[in-house]
Amino acid sequence: MQKPFVAWTSKMSVGVDALDDDHKCLLGILNDLHDGITAGRGTERLGKVLNGLVSYTGPHFAREEELFVQTGYPDSAEHIKEHQALSSQILDMHVRYNKGLFDGLSLEALVFLNEWVNDHIQVSDKKYKAHLNASGIH
Repeated sequence: MQKPFVAWTSKMSVGVDALDDDHKCLLGILNDLHDGITAGRGTERLGKVLNGLVSYTGPHFAREEELFVQTGYPDSAEHIKEHQALSSQILDMHVRYNKGLFDGLSLEALVFLNEWVNDHIQVSDKKYKAHLNASGIH
């Protein structure tokens, strides 16, 4: 079995099981794209990955945002703006893929997903951990 490009660790946890499960799914999508690129099938794998991201973002972001509403998370407006920006980038890549504009798109998507894990999950999402946990959400 091939070692994943990015493996889940407890340091990645945001302290809410359902959201951690969602984030593990995102890591699976990232690793799937990396495996495709490594095997020389990045463009072929990219369609599946982008479809998976489109399916993933709506429910995941809605789940987070509902918890923000339930708990009165004070930084929700800024966090939701980040969600909108991520969704916009995914849709842009999806449109380009559907138009056949594949040049460099697999690598761009890989970098985007890796940055999402490192910047959004590990920085922005970590900010709500104490708030949600203090509200009894784990």
